[in-house]
Amino acid sequence: MKAQSILGSAALGVGLGTLLLPAAALAQTTTVSPATTPVGGTVVLTTTCNPKVGDAIFRVTGPNRDQNVRSTTAAAGGGLSAELFTAGFTLGTYTVTTTCGDGSNGGTAQFTVTPIGGAQAGAGGQGPDTGVLVAGGALAAGAVAGGTYVLLRRRRRASVVA
Repeated sequence: MKAQSILGSAALGVGLGTLLLPAAALAQTTTVSPATTPVGGTVVLTTTCNPKVGDAIFRVTGPNRDQNVRSTTAAAGGGLSAELFTAGFTLGTYTVTTTCGDGSNGGTAQFTVTPIGGAQAGAGGQGPDTGVLVAGGALAAGAVAGGTYVLLRRRRRASVVA
């Protein structure tokens, strides 16, 4: 009796997994590239929505925006894309929410508009790239120290030989 119960539960689990797996595999995603752009820059909005069901609508919301952008081209890897020019945007973070042509959710992404020529003031070194900057600075300092050591050592040898 227990064996039948276990087999029945296993069969039910496999059946449900088979039904739900395709739905999970069809989840749509939206990306914005680059994720940070200066005022007046251009970002490319891309979604994995199926182009056969119609254009995607990218809804851009943020500090001074609530606008829709219609997909204009088929993306290189499949899906749909559009370009967005950020002239007139206020500095800050914007959210892009996509609706596919069949009305399904196409995913969400974010991008940040920064001042021309630099990062937004007040970031305080708390961004995700802080560690990369510290490592790069340490490598640069090590290279300068090593180069100075080699240069001084060569000069010392040259003066001893002469």
